[in-house]
Amino acid sequence: MGLSFIKHDTKIDFIGFRHWAYGISALLILVGLIAAVWGNGLRMGIDFAGGVIVQLQFEKPVSDEDLKASLDVPALPGITTQRYGESGRDYLLRFSKAENADATQLRSTVNETLAAAFPDNPAEIVRLEIVGPKVGADLTNKALSALYYSILLIAVYISGRFEQRWMAGAAMAAALWGGMYLVGLTGLGMGWLVLLSLGITLAVCLVLRLNFALGAVVGLLHDVLITVGLLALMGVEVDLNVMAALLTLVGYSLNDTIIVYDRLRENLRADPHMDMAALINRSVNQTLSRTILTSGTTFLATLSLFLLGGGVIHDFALTMLIGVVVGTASSVYISSAVLLALGDTAFYVGLVQKKGQYVRPGEHGVV
Repeated sequence: MGLSFIKHDTKIDFIGFRHWAYGISALLILVGLIAAVWGNGLRMGIDFAGGVIVQLQFEKPVSDEDLKASLDVPALPGITTQRYGESGRDYLLRFSKAENADATQLRSTVNETLAAAFPDNPAEIVRLEIVGPKVGADLTNKALSALYYSILLIAVYISGRFEQRWMAGAAMAAALWGGMYLVGLTGLGMGWLVLLSLGITLAVCLVLRLNFALGAVVGLLHDVLITVGLLALMGVEVDLNVMAALLTLVGYSLNDTIIVYDRLRENLRADPHMDMAALINRSVNQTLSRTILTSGTTFLATLSLFLLGGGVIHDFALTMLIGVVVGTASSVYISSAVLLALGDTAFYVGLVQKKGQYVRPGEHGVV
């Protein structure tokens, strides 16, 4: 018998609370947009914006104010400092790369500046990395493309898996890929290009009535928007670690959505006359134990990384912590609620029954 601490016959009215969930999601997205547009803005890390990152370790603790004041020199333009760990000895420095300066010169400049400011507290440069603006722009484009294509391929998979419309999903993917390529020839930035393509993806799913795919895509966009918005609100820099966490939570959220969708499909076949809201509630309640176990263990593991993993993995763990909570909620209140809004029970019964009914050997006299 599988591990289960919540009975499958629980009757929690999740769909009845969906309007509260809509309000909370809308508020979080609005706060994130305000923080990204009118607040401090979405801070892009060295990986994407270009520049220099230096990891320091002092012999004795140093205050943030003293370190920032000592490094505010023309040779280190746009300097920012970030302390990680509890000892007060470890710092990350980020600044713009001066023209014609190589790694050796930058290392010497930092060492000389620190030696002059803290003669009794020597510092060791543990790591020094330089990312040029061209490399940063290329990484930005690839990261946005990876995020977009992952969501697009997910839409194709969901269309085939739950609606038996593989050809429609493949045609949608081919058309969007071609359209994205043609629009890219106009010189439009990758960010705007991805936003335009995502809008077209949602419109195509709506027109073709690929409701399962549309619900999954809306849920994924909901998770990414809220997570990125909260990161902007907290002033977290978006680097490759954060982008890896975003792609991870996309896959994680999709996994939970598929579990709910799969149980919904089974319940549709078993009782095709039940009200759609009741079917969704039954499916969510039946998978509730699995959802709590999976999300809970993932949350605890990520929380351990956040608390004990150190500064290098701090932002990755923080992004995952937010994403696990938001992604679990979206599987119930966003992805499933889209199905309720766009179709009744009869529409979905026709989809899930396209695969045909299983006939036992000898049932009709034929072995």
